[in-house]
Amino acid sequence: MQRAAAPSPVYYADAPPPPEPPVRGRLWRVLGGLSIVMSVVLVAGSLTAYGFWRRLDGQIDRENVDGRLGDDRPEKLNNSLNILLMGSDSRQGENARYGVEAGQRSDTTILLHISPGGESAIGISFPRDSMVQMPPCEKKDGSTVPAQFGMINAAFSNGGPACTWRTIESLTKIHIDHYVEVDFAGFKRVVDALGGVEICVPRRIDDPKAELHLRAGRQVVRGEQALGYVRTRYVLGDGSDLDRIKRQQAFMASVVKKATDKGMLTDPGRTYDFLSAAASSIKADDDLTLSVMQKLAGSLRGMSAGKVRFVTVPVQAYPQDRNRVQFDRARAEPLFRAVREDNKLPEPAPAPVAAQNKVKPVPPAQVRVAVYNAAGVSGLAQRTADQLTERGFQVVKVGTSKKQYARTRILYGAGAERQAARMAIAVPGHKPRPWSSAKPGYVYLVIGADGADLRGVNAAVPKVAGEIRADRDACAET
Repeated sequence: MQRAAAPSPVYYADAPPPPEPPVRGRLWRVLGGLSIVMSVVLVAGSLTAYGFWRRLDGQIDRENVDGRLGDDRPEKLNNSLNILLMGSDSRQGENARYGVEAGQRSDTTILLHISPGGESAIGISFPRDSMVQMPPCEKKDGSTVPAQFGMINAAFSNGGPACTWRTIESLTKIHIDHYVEVDFAGFKRVVDALGGVEICVPRRIDDPKAELHLRAGRQVVRGEQALGYVRTRYVLGDGSDLDRIKRQQAFMASVVKKATDKGMLTDPGRTYDFLSAAASSIKADDDLTLSVMQKLAGSLRGMSAGKVRFVTVPVQAYPQDRNRVQFDRARAEPLFRAVREDNKLPEPAPAPVAAQNKVKPVPPAQVRVAVYNAAGVSGLAQRTADQLTERGFQVVKVGTSKKQYARTRILYGAGAERQAARMAIAVPGHKPRPWSSAKPGYVYLVIGADGADLRGVNAAVPKVAGEIRADRDACAET
C-alpha cells in the first residue's frame, strides 16, 4: 500500500509545545447596531456582578413596541435568539454636525442570529436599496401608514423600529426577539472605547465629504476616521451599496475580533469602559431586560470570533430601476429557512465510524493533534485548531506545511490509532493513515485544498457567497 506523503517534519522537546498564536493582522450603515450588540454579548459573559449589570442597564434607552408588531407574527420555533440591528441616520443632537436630513431612516438593517446555546452567530445584512413589500405600520401617535412597495429602509421612517421589525419578519418569516438602534455619535463612542479598530486600505484615501483621510495599508482607525471609513461610498470599491456592505462587514469582523481579544477580557477597566460606552449608545425594546442580557451573556461565554460570520441577503437587479435590487428568492429562502429552523443538534453518534475502522475512539481530551495548513489559505490552520480546542482536543502545534496538498490527511504515529479514529469523527471524510515519521501517540491533521469541515460547526446555516468570518485577517482580501 502506498504511504501517504508526509507533511513538513515537526520536532518536539520532551513535552509538546503549546499552540502557536495566530499571525497578527488579521457604516456607517452596517456597523452601527451589530458592532455594539455583538461585541457586548461576546465580552460580557465574563462579568457577572449584579451591581455592574445594574449600572449598564440604567444607561440603555428603551422603547415599548408591544402592540405595533401585528398579530400575524412568525412562530418562534426554537431557543435561538434573533436581534434586529439598525443604524439610524438621525441628524438630531450630537449628530447635527453631519448635515440636515429630513426625517430618520435605517440605512443599516441587520438580523443577528445567535444559535441555541451560543454555538455560532451570523449577521445577515439587508441592502437598503432592496425593493420590498412593506406591511401596514402603526406610528407612535396611533396613526397607521398603509402597506406599500418601496425601498426597505423606508420602513423605519414609516413607523420607526417597530415597522422595520414587522417588515423583516414578513419578508423572512423569522421570529425576531429584540431590536437595537444606534446613531453616528454612539458608533464613535464604541469604537473609541475599544481603542480603535483595525482596517486595511488598498490605496491612500482623501475624501473631504466623509472627513476621511487614510494612508494605504493596515492601520487602526478611531472616532471620525472610523465613521468616515464605513460611511464613504464613492472613493472605495465600485460605489455600490453592496460593495460598501462588504467593506462594512469586514469592519464588523474586526470589531468582534477586538472585543473578544484576551487583552480586553482580562482588563476589567477596559471592559467596563467599553460596555458602558456601548450601553449609553444604544436604544432597544423594553423587553431586552437586565435578566435577558445576563442570560444571553452566559450562553455566549467562550464563543470565539471564528464562530461569527457576516453575509448579505442574496439579491438580483430590480428590472424597473438599475439602481435598485430585489431579493433573489431562490437563493435567499434557503438562508431564511435555515435560520428559522436552527436548533442545537447533538453530536452524531460515532458508532458507524468506529465500526468501520474496527477501533474504539478515545475521548477528544486524550487526542494530541498537530494542525498544518497545506491549502495556502491564510489563517486556516489556526481557525481549525481553535474549533478543535473548543471541542476538547489537545492542540499541541499549529503550523504551515511547506508543500500544499489537494486533499486533507489525517496521519498518526505509533500507538495513536484510537486517537486518529476520534479525529476522523470530528473531521469526517478523511481516512486516518499511519505515518512512520510521526511522534508516537500523536495525530497530524494536514489540511488540503478540500478543507477540514468539523462535524456540526455552523451546520444549520448554509454558506453564502461573499460571507466574512470575524477571525479573518483585515488585509486578507485587499
